[in-house]
Amino acid sequence: MTLQSPQTTDSEVLSLIKELSGKLIERRRRRDRVTQRHMARGIGRSERWVREIEAGVVTSMIEDHIRCAHALRMTTPHVFIPLLAVEHDMPIPRELLMQDDLWELEREMLEVVARHQAAIVARLAQRAGTLKGGDR
Repeated sequence: MTLQSPQTTDSEVLSLIKELSGKLIERRRRRDRVTQRHMARGIGRSERWVREIEAGVVTSMIEDHIRCAHALRMTTPHVFIPLLAVEHDMPIPRELLMQDDLWELEREMLEVVARHQAAIVARLAQRAGTLKGGDR
């Protein structure tokens, strides 16, 4: 499988990711009754910085969104799923990404990754065994 050339520009995708991420971070922070001030102090940043993350300001960095998400004990599929979708010329699943709990989806994705990893390891072990058997 080859990567498709995305029709959406990188900056548009990153802007969308930051917008979605900011909304999710704000929603989780409010749900957990964490103030911007408290969150900012916990991360070692300013309240203004937190407001910019939550607003999805384009100059914010993806790492900052991940830092905020982790401070709220959130996982970050809202960051990498849009990237995968665009790279494979698929629509970005906005409604899915706006859900609070994607734990089941994440587990399923990780199980697929684990199966592929196991298959690759098995193939490599088989090749190594074939090479050793041929050297005798």
